[in-house]
Amino acid sequence: MKTMEKVAEAANFCAANAGKLNELGEYVLAMGPEVKIPGKVFGGAVVGATGSEFSFQSFQPGTETGFLHTHKNHEELYFFLSGKGEFQVDGKVFPVQEGSVVRVAPAGKRSVRNNGTEPLVMLCVQYKANAFTAEDAADGNILNEPVVW
Repeated sequence: MKTMEKVAEAANFCAANAGKLNELGEYVLAMGPEVKIPGKVFGGAVVGATGSEFSFQSFQPGTETGFLHTHKNHEELYFFLSGKGEFQVDGKVFPVQEGSVVRVAPAGKRSVRNNGTEPLVMLCVQYKANAFTAEDAADGNILNEPVVW
């Protein structure tokens, strides 16, 4: 089974590579002995993420998640990187395509499907809901140092 590859690491960072997005189908996420999700890989543990989780997933034409799901505490952002399909939240169905972004609150009953002719590729970022504050929005610091490559 294919796994994400760690490519660089030091005290303040870790970088990994999931590979080419058109090869995501080589991943299989085992959610137990009966449930295996093709084309999906989680990456938070690989890079040592401490405040969120993320996954890449590719849906082949005519496929879907096959289930609705919610979360107890986590909000999710879905970024659609290629293809076309449909997203469903609480029974409302709407189109998604390359460039679409969908935010779903923890209680939202969600699912996605590819009703297009090309693979539908998405990046999902999961994080604790209601955790980002105005103070967090001003957290960045621009340093007065030259960038040396």
